[in-house]
Amino acid sequence: MIEMQQLEVEGRKLTVFLPPSYAFSGRPYPVVYLHDGAKLMMSTLNYMYRLFREGLLAEVIVVGVDSEARNDEYTPWPAHAATEGKEPFGGLGGNYVNELADVIKPEIDRLFRTVQDARSTGLVGYSLGGLITLYAAYRRPDAFGNFGMLSPSTWYEGMLEYVEQHSLPNREIRMYISLGNREGIYKSNIQQNAVANTLQVYHRLSGQLQETNRLRLDILDDATHDLVFMARQFPEALGWMYGHKGRQVTIKPNEISRGIVHKGDAIVTGASPALPGTETWDIRSMRNGMLYRIFVHLPLKPPPPEGYPVLYTVDGNAYFASLNDAMRLQTRHPKGLPSGLIVAVGYPEDGPFVAERRFRDLTVPDRQQGLRPDGSSWPVNGGADTFLDFIEFELMPQIEGRYPVDTRQQALFGHSLGGFFTLYTLMRRNHLFQNYVAGSPSIWWKDRVLFDMLPEFETRLRNSRLDCSLMIGIGGEDTKLLANAKQFYDRLVPYEGSSIQRLRHHVFEGEGHMSVLQPMFSPMLRFVFAKEGERLRI
Repeated sequence: MIEMQQLEVEGRKLTVFLPPSYAFSGRPYPVVYLHDGAKLMMSTLNYMYRLFREGLLAEVIVVGVDSEARNDEYTPWPAHAATEGKEPFGGLGGNYVNELADVIKPEIDRLFRTVQDARSTGLVGYSLGGLITLYAAYRRPDAFGNFGMLSPSTWYEGMLEYVEQHSLPNREIRMYISLGNREGIYKSNIQQNAVANTLQVYHRLSGQLQETNRLRLDILDDATHDLVFMARQFPEALGWMYGHKGRQVTIKPNEISRGIVHKGDAIVTGASPALPGTETWDIRSMRNGMLYRIFVHLPLKPPPPEGYPVLYTVDGNAYFASLNDAMRLQTRHPKGLPSGLIVAVGYPEDGPFVAERRFRDLTVPDRQQGLRPDGSSWPVNGGADTFLDFIEFELMPQIEGRYPVDTRQQALFGHSLGGFFTLYTLMRRNHLFQNYVAGSPSIWWKDRVLFDMLPEFETRLRNSRLDCSLMIGIGGEDTKLLANAKQFYDRLVPYEGSSIQRLRHHVFEGEGHMSVLQPMFSPMLRFVFAKEGERLRI
């Protein structure tokens, strides 16, 4: 069994876990210091014992260090409370880290057989403990050479700026970071930045460490900021820092099943056997930590010299198969539509709509009251700008690197909430696409916030030519949806032919909110892909 001893060093309570072979081996062992006492170790004790005994994890001495004032000792400088009414943070982390390095470590080295150099000494913590571990990498790399940060509180006031402004003093250390991509998802305070800040910290650190294998980031799908997920990553952290039987763990590149991220590369999962002429691959966003499934329609004909025009669509799980079939049929004949790429952004799920993801990606922040019309709870929302960052800075460069693309002929399509997102993109980042197609747009979102944005957009339309086109298609459905779409269209009519090249509004009579999709696809494809002078007016 793992032997456990209780100690006290200058008033600080310690729990020391000795590996199974310690009693009879006679050799020294690396030491890992844990913040928050014995919590992490006790949460995984039987599992750790099994890993040590079976040689699946290099044996180490683990020292749990108690703190009776973690809000003070685990923070690098004073800061306001994250939540109103709570105690502010004391910012005594520098003193605490020095105590670990100058008082506790020497005493542990005196009492036990340890490998005393910094390269063999680790520091691991979760939440605020992960924050102070990150800070220790800047303050005391002379004492510690391995740093494990499990869901670190990088949202802490000033921490991101600190990492941006300071360089690591030792570029030969090893750093492990784990993160749940649902952390802070329901927070309305500074903690809502947990994922974004941690990913930015990772980017900053990845450019400083001497070798790429000195930094690892694990992103856990669906994981929230809870000890159950953090404790699960504790053995992973030790495996990364100390390896198997003293050897470095070999990490497979782009091992997506475990959420391992390597500098933003996409992960190709191959052609879809059910859809000839397509490719399907997954990409982990380094903007929000989320995994996206990308469906690509591959044209039947070779590209023109300028490359293929591209239609991007959201809700790819729901629409891609139909769009792919329509495009294959309508481009095969010599007199058919010109060839083009279709890139559909979806999710690694089986259903056509993934409510929890699409509400987050396709909307601006709003607090919805009560229940949804179908009786379910409202999912978290408000990530449209982050999703746009993913499209602009991650997905589009991937597409342009993989396929011959005409960057002057790109379009965006979305339906329902996706229609709202399409109109929002037109108003906020019209430089991204030349053609926009909004199907049955949910203009009602956030008390018709798009109409609040229209005056500023109209000012831009009056002062400059945007060189983009818009089609709004809607079924003969809910009267409010119809009225909103028509009112939005009417506001833009004065700018057609000047600031807006083409403007179309079409009501598909007899079709509902979902049945309108199939009738709309063919005119949409003509609107996007037909050559100038050959487009049929809708």
